[in-house]
Amino acid sequence: MMLGLLGLASCAAPPPTDPDALAEYKEANDRYEKLNRKAFGLTMWANKYTLRPVAKAYIWAVPRPLRNAFGGLYQTMNEPVVFFNDVGAGKPRRAGDAFVRWCINMTAGIGGLIDVANYAGYKHHDNDAGLTLATWGVASGPYLFLPVLGPSSFRDGIGYGIDVGLSPWNYVPRGYGLLTFNWAYNIMGTINGMATNVDALDQVMKDSLDPYATIRSAYQQQRKAMAEAIKNDHRATVPDWYHTK
Repeated sequence: MMLGLLGLASCAAPPPTDPDALAEYKEANDRYEKLNRKAFGLTMWANKYTLRPVAKAYIWAVPRPLRNAFGGLYQTMNEPVVFFNDVGAGKPRRAGDAFVRWCINMTAGIGGLIDVANYAGYKHHDNDAGLTLATWGVASGPYLFLPVLGPSSFRDGIGYGIDVGLSPWNYVPRGYGLLTFNWAYNIMGTINGMATNVDALDQVMKDSLDPYATIRSAYQQQRKAMAEAIKNDHRATVPDWYHTK
């Protein structure tokens, strides 16, 4: 992935000289737009003929409560990555919440099939290495659209690689069915995520004059807002229900 990101440097289009066009170019932060649009077109082709039919079949075959349970399982399995990134961002309260969520849901929640931690007051929050790097002041770098994977950036692409390394499930030993379970939960998580977002993507493709630009703008705004939310989380380390005399 690192080599691929570095290899893009030779594909960048020169910035325009017109002042208005230059301002728009900087706001979009998309110097590889031609290449990104090709990747977007390829992904939408795969979505139409492969990904979307699979997602729709999954929605038809699996009842919503069961889909929600599978989503909770995948979320719980990813909780260690959230924890490590909360620690890296210097947010002990968030890290503590992620750790407690993992402990509760892995036991009382049957591996996350039931979000018992949420009922106990520990709500889920997202974090990843790209956001952690953002809290360190690392610039996002140019926008990227990765085939099938979707919107990203130089920082988030590197962060994705870090998250893979942070996930303990990628180090499961052979035997005992753990490796098979790891593959199964990753595949199920991917399909479940596709099913969750299929209607929203259909709406964008139907209503937007430029779906590529709409998705780019939404992604960049969302990532900026998520990074700011982490930076501005200055809650006390101990939970709200804990009081000392």
